Amino acid sequence: MPGGRLTSQDRQHIAAGLAEGLGYTEIGQRLGRPASTILREVTRNGGPDVYEADRAHQATKHRARRRAQALPLMQPGLDDGYGRDLQAVQDFTETLTALLVQSGLPRMMARVMACLYVTDSGALTATDLVQRLQVSPASVSHAVTFLEQQGMLRRDQVPGGRRDRYAVDDEIWLRSLLADVQTNDACVAAISRGAEILGPTSPAGARLESSAELLRLIADALRQVMEQWRQILAARNAAG
Repeated sequence: MPGGRLTSQDRQHIAAGLAEGLGYTEIGQRLGRPASTILREVTRNGGPDVYEADRAHQATKHRARRRAQALPLMQPGLDDGYGRDLQAVQDFTETLTALLVQSGLPRMMARVMACLYVTDSGALTATDLVQRLQVSPASVSHAVTFLEQQGMLRRDQVPGGRRDRYAVDDEIWLRSLLADVQTNDACVAAISRGAEILGPTSPAGARLESSAELLRLIADALRQVMEQWRQILAARNAAG
């Protein structure tokens, strides 16, 4: 039923929709489900090109058994005291992970980011992450190194201790956008130079110049958004 667990029949409909070339929103409308549910289902079962209903149904049963064993380990770290539904938190975490993977983030890195985001403190040590995600210390080390290099988390020292902890904050996405703008600027410069070399009146040169124009508009829009966000944060900090 809508809002409940996906059934084997639901998964058959998803597979059929993908075969028809439908988007997640259209498939979700057919099933009376949000697009995010379809996205999560497809992403965690191999993606739209390899999704198979029967295999996905069996894999979900297997994950459910593993999750039932993992929940007790995660409970102490969920900062509950807010009357949270642990199963709902777990489901949301999986949805957020799927969205991050869909945006291009490797799955292990996406799991770390999602884990940090659902933590009230926004900060966890490597040991915390190993326990919550039930992965090896090496996997966590590789993930946090990658995310730190991308500016998606920061490394702090645990107060009064020698251990590091990894944190997300309100400026994580701002730093990520800044990196995108810098990359975008480099692309604009290179493409504009290519247009000059090929000749602005030639078909190839005109195509490159048109691309550079679009990228300039994107960069300008991103800079405006970042400035608006900085002003919002400043006002929030002043009020707090």
